[in-house]
Amino acid sequence: MDNFVITIGREFGSGGLDVARKLSDKLNVKYYDKELLAMAAKESGLCEEIFENHDEKPTNSFLYSLVMDTYSVSGYTSAPFLDMPLNHKVFLAQFDAIKKLAEKESCIIVGRCADYALAEHPNCTSVFIHADMDFRINHVMETFHLTKEKAKDMIQKTDKKRASYYNYYSSKKWGDSRSYNLSLDSGQLGLDGCVEMILNYMDIKQKHKG
Repeated sequence: MDNFVITIGREFGSGGLDVARKLSDKLNVKYYDKELLAMAAKESGLCEEIFENHDEKPTNSFLYSLVMDTYSVSGYTSAPFLDMPLNHKVFLAQFDAIKKLAEKESCIIVGRCADYALAEHPNCTSVFIHADMDFRINHVMETFHLTKEKAKDMIQKTDKKRASYYNYYSSKKWGDSRSYNLSLDSGQLGLDGCVEMILNYMDIKQKHKG
């Protein structure tokens, strides 16, 4: 089997990162989350701190589609890239890093519009992990040692940022089941159940192709 990639979009507190870790162990491939920022920084020549400051955060520039068109024919050293807003440089550098990574190895990529970046990849399975608010609040309270109110506030703010980032940069809608191959409820299935469903899906998909 050629390189395969699993991309995981996730509601905050749904355990999407835990699912990525568990899949990584089962499949014996790496998962990438924040590591992508360092890779993109290294390749683009921009400082890593810039990537951390712009990580999965929304933007509001009308120039984006224009910039994408000019960038795609020219690359990092051209005037269009040098002149574009910083948040676009960051997105494009990540976009490139994700594509290069998928060419190089089988892996799991968390967030950062990876499903959109790899839309043309023949062996990409895109997954969205969600759960009801109570499950997510409890998960966040335990993970970050927060009160119920603070956990809820963190969930709402993080989801809002992720949604506007995804909706802005991709042509799809964050969390909409039609945007992904699989949409799984971790509150109902549990994290191990989500892992099992993803592996079953990949297995069936492979047999169907074969």
